[in-house]
Amino acid sequence: MSETLLDIKNLHVWFKVYGGVLKVLNGVNFNVKIGEKVGLVGEAGCGKTTTMKALLRVLPNLALIPEGDIFVRGKNILKLNSRELADLRGRGLSMIFQDPTSALNPVFTIGQQLDDIIKYSAGSSGQKVANKKNIALSALHEARLPDPERMLDSYPIQLSGGMRQRVCIAFAIATARDLLIADEPTTNLDVTIQDQVLRLIKDLVEKKGASLILITHSLGLARETTERVYVMYAGNMIEMAATSLLFKKPFHPYTQGLLASVPRLSGGGFAEGIPGRIPNYRNPPPGCRFAPRCPYAFAPCTKAMPPLIDVDDGHQVACYLYQNGQEDRRNA
Repeated sequence: MSETLLDIKNLHVWFKVYGGVLKVLNGVNFNVKIGEKVGLVGEAGCGKTTTMKALLRVLPNLALIPEGDIFVRGKNILKLNSRELADLRGRGLSMIFQDPTSALNPVFTIGQQLDDIIKYSAGSSGQKVANKKNIALSALHEARLPDPERMLDSYPIQLSGGMRQRVCIAFAIATARDLLIADEPTTNLDVTIQDQVLRLIKDLVEKKGASLILITHSLGLARETTERVYVMYAGNMIEMAATSLLFKKPFHPYTQGLLASVPRLSGGGFAEGIPGRIPNYRNPPPGCRFAPRCPYAFAPCTKAMPPLIDVDDGHQVACYLYQNGQEDRRNA
């Protein structure tokens, strides 16, 4: 079994707002092995990006982490000092944000920004990096950008949306990384460019032996790109399985609802949706946060959040329908 690269344990993240506190992440557990490609799926607003920002320690000042640990290669990120954190970000972790326009600085050329990234990745020792231009050109070439020499002198506004996203990928792979986090990397791109970008990310992580976390609300992208999938709902991990197992036999009612919502090319009427919406994080339900939307909810669901349990060959689900070895209550 591969060594664990990332291990998030019982992570809680709250946000201070006017009139109270938003309790967004509610005991998240999540892990990634070395060289593994993992998907993190769920509706918008369920806490996917918040989880990854906590991992990178780039949460806004109003965020609180009252409980939980985040280990990368055995080191607790939440306890690192600024120098240790800079080394980890510069050498171990990298993130492709979903909006390349806001991720790129409009007043500096691509070359200037790449130069800073390469210097920063040298670590807090301040050692000089030889052949920075060659490293930058190689990264742009690997990201399949045309005419890398010209690209170095270009400003972000001179590039198309697809080219900007490829530039962000080049930034992420310019130096060796253990873990690449891709946060909705195809959101603002047309369908043909989406496929190219996903294939590029997948090829690069396989070539470099890096691990990948793909954050997406598209089950199709997760199915094509990842080996294992976590399903997240309202700040909780509610199901986890190998990608093939999850799509073959989803257990949680929310996962089943997501799959039923996917349009079918074969037709057969409109895809079904999931009634209701994500709960208010200022005053979330005391039990399972999906209970108000779940057609199978019963008494225990409203009292406490169910733990993740193994239901089939490493397939885990947090649902009282399957607790205590009982049969699925929907068939009762």
